[in-house]
Amino acid sequence: MPACVPPDTPPRLDTRLPAAVFEIVQPDTVRTERIAPGVLYRYLWSPLGPWAVHLVESALDQRCDVVLDVLQAEPRETGGEGRELVTSMVERVGPAVLAAVNADFFTPEGRTVGAEVVDGRVTAARARPALAWKPGEPPWIGVPSVQGAWIDVGWPISIEGGDGQTQAVGGFPELLDQGERVGDLEVRERVAFAASRQPRTAVAYAPERGLLWLVVVDGRQPPHSNGMTLPELASLFEALGATEALNLDGGGSSVMVLGGRAINSPSDADGERAVVNALAIRRDRAACEAAK
Repeated sequence: MPACVPPDTPPRLDTRLPAAVFEIVQPDTVRTERIAPGVLYRYLWSPLGPWAVHLVESALDQRCDVVLDVLQAEPRETGGEGRELVTSMVERVGPAVLAAVNADFFTPEGRTVGAEVVDGRVTAARARPALAWKPGEPPWIGVPSVQGAWIDVGWPISIEGGDGQTQAVGGFPELLDQGERVGDLEVRERVAFAASRQPRTAVAYAPERGLLWLVVVDGRQPPHSNGMTLPELASLFEALGATEALNLDGGGSSVMVLGGRAINSPSDADGERAVVNALAIRRDRAACEAAK
């Protein structure tokens, strides 16, 4: 029935990149692919870095059938520890996943470093930068507050009981907050991490436009791509028009999965690295009914 089909609002995302992106990245190659209503994939390659940049842009606020999910490595789904390839996590969920990237940093044992909420269940309550989302709320990026039996990720959630809706995943550091860079982006404290060009994974959001971006920048692979510093990554998000942004785990963990396969070039010699969780954009028509 037509009434059950979510309207494609806007009819199409603008396939043109902002002029500021061309000024910052100076790409020789730009490819754009519509992977679902309200969701675009873009690939940019520039000799300037050199940089190979993979972008998924989603009109998250305007599509009731587009949702965010936190995917866990299979050993962790029952409270254990361990890691899994993002491609494998996506395969277990199925073709409804439109795009996914690796998410939080992790311990050698396979535990997440930051906060994590999966399907409303709080699996890690920590006061480190995080992204949170639930139906009816715009994405939230900030540092959760953990007090007693509650964690606040823009809204309070019972650590013991959860809320049945929220998805949250950690990262570090927060890059943009209300359009301003957060401190010096760890450049002075963590020079090798922040000020050198590395493979990067990140998420950003523009509240006034309702757009969310997942970004992976390949690195450690000259002449294909050297990666970005955190200030360069922040500049890319500023050029896109994002005002909230969070760096996720990078290096050999950086991967973007579309159509069930990794479409970037992970830097490890063995290819894609197993990680503890992933951030996914998923199509869910039932979410439109839930939103009502």
